Amino acid sequence: MSEMKTVETEIKAIVFQLIDEEYGVDVHQVRSIERLQEITRVPRTPAFVKGVINLRGVVTPVIDLRSRFDLPEAEHTDETRIIIVRANELEVGMIVDSANDVIDVPTNTIEPAPKVVGGIDAEYLDGVAKLENRLLILLNLDKVLNPEEIIALREFKEKGE
Repeated sequence: MSEMKTVETEIKAIVFQLIDEEYGVDVHQVRSIERLQEITRVPRTPAFVKGVINLRGVVTPVIDLRSRFDLPEAEHTDETRIIIVRANELEVGMIVDSANDVIDVPTNTIEPAPKVVGGIDAEYLDGVAKLENRLLILLNLDKVLNPEEIIALREFKEKGE
């Protein structure tokens, strides 16, 4: 007699905060989480591009997610982090308010994102996970930067190397 088991699939997500909302990105897209460090400003870049950092010898563009999503700016604190992710074949640092959790998200808890979540347009989102006592907004990193922005970031990254 065989026993049928329900196989529940999950994704692992790095959880971070912007204002009072929790966001998640697939752990497979995250390279590292760094403390905020000195950022070298690069002229003629979009306002949400804060500049570049030298991360273990690699010049890495850094964007401010609050600015990218048109959220109010805030002072950086000891909790502020730069999450290094790979999006559209480019490593990019994202400044977030804090990042300190890795959780398993059952895929059956993920629903399509409404048009706007936490002030952020649905085009940047993969969905919203309804967990026991919290909502987790899942980012689509490939949409956070559009193709023209990727090309511009890649060009100034290459100039910096």
